Amino acid sequence: MAAQKNAHPVLTRRALNRATLDRQLLLRRSARPAEDAVRHLVGLQAQNTKPPYYALTARLDGFRPEDLSALMESRAVARMVTMRSTIHTHTADDCLALRPLMQAGGPDRELKVFHKRLDGVDLDRLAALSRAAVEEKPRPVKELRTLLLAEWPDADPLALTVAARCILPLVQVTPRGLWGRSGQVALTTAEHWFGRPVADPPPAPDETVRRYLAAFGPASVKDMQAWSMLTGLREAFERLRPELLVLQDENGVELFDLPDAPRPDADTPAPPRLLAEFDNLLLSHADRSRVVPPEYKGRTWSGNQAHPTFLLDGFLAGTWRLDTGRNGVGKNSVVMTLQPFAAPTRAQRAALQEEAGRTLSVLASDVADHDVRFED
Repeated sequence: MAAQKNAHPVLTRRALNRATLDRQLLLRRSARPAEDAVRHLVGLQAQNTKPPYYALTARLDGFRPEDLSALMESRAVARMVTMRSTIHTHTADDCLALRPLMQAGGPDRELKVFHKRLDGVDLDRLAALSRAAVEEKPRPVKELRTLLLAEWPDADPLALTVAARCILPLVQVTPRGLWGRSGQVALTTAEHWFGRPVADPPPAPDETVRRYLAAFGPASVKDMQAWSMLTGLREAFERLRPELLVLQDENGVELFDLPDAPRPDADTPAPPRLLAEFDNLLLSHADRSRVVPPEYKGRTWSGNQAHPTFLLDGFLAGTWRLDTGRNGVGKNSVVMTLQPFAAPTRAQRAALQEEAGRTLSVLASDVADHDVRFED
């Protein structure tokens, strides 16, 4: 009886799903500005240039791709390597604070992979030379590599530029990442781009734990470790335990949450949503079953390539693609092809088609003809 009395409240998988969708602004679109959304979500996955735009289209009411481009041009947000040593779009404040915090969980881990390919390379000198080069002017990767090879002609070329990216907090400068323009990757330091220093020493993880829970909770310690690749987070959660709500999932895994965070009823309707490849929702928990049904695990990948996905009833249900001026589609037409993993109901199909049409009106507003198709 005592064990039952002290047990934490249980969240079913559907309840956990609805809570996470709400935090991710996917249960209902938010009217908040794009910069506020980027901050709330603690950055947007940005391995490619379009996913941040897709992510905000799914989450914000009234969003236009030009909104995010304007933030990038004004240096309010930027693209840089942070969590898991992957590229994210962050606010300027998060670029300067999160990168030092995430250094051990991402860039340092990646650097170790290339350690043997950097024999004979003085990493302190590499950092100094790279900083001087990219702060003189933003440098394309190939140009930075050439400069470093002049100092270490026998070194592995790829390892040299990976080391520079891992050691220094480098941002990708515009026009890279701008909607409809973009360009090749060119790098400078975060300090130079924003005119402010990065956090030194790195901040304690406590506030980031709170922010992670606000955007991805309820969540376990392992969930946040999967998102950040940081170790030692248990200590931060234990420090915060007195102010956090403690729950558990159906398997008895301990979950933490902010007491006043939304946890909608499990039966709350969840409209269809079209997500980018590598969307935050799909990559930020150790246990992804809150969004990904077991039978669909791994179905959004082809080799190393991830596909854009869509949700039905809050859960992963298929993939989608855009074709413009190719695959038999005319230059003034854009076709969105939806590929469900299982046949949707008539009502789901209609709602999904409506959501796809809305998405096209945002992402292809300059194209005359829009079409939505279903493919087995």
